Amino acid sequence: MFELIQKLFGRESQGSKNIAKERLRFVLVHDRVNVSPQFMEVIKDDMIKVISNYMDINETEMEINLTRTNTQVALVANIPVNRMKRTMPGE
Repeated sequence: MFELIQKLFGRESQGSKNIAKERLRFVLVHDRVNVSPQFMEVIKDDMIKVISNYMDINETEMEINLTRTNTQVALVANIPVNRMKRTMPGE
């Protein structure tokens, strides 16, 4: 029983550690490319509007990040799709 509890709490603390690490990485990348969190929210909202014309998406689990290499910055989006829409916008 103790091992089960230890595993459960061990995973949780490891998960929390990874979440904190990812948040810190996210903040550092945004600081380096001089993009405010508000600007990222505007980008996210615009992407939701456009993509929602063509598919139903899970907005709460949508993730948008900026990654930077030595020579470029990339916008990376992870957008869970629930289903594709059958009609085109305006139909």
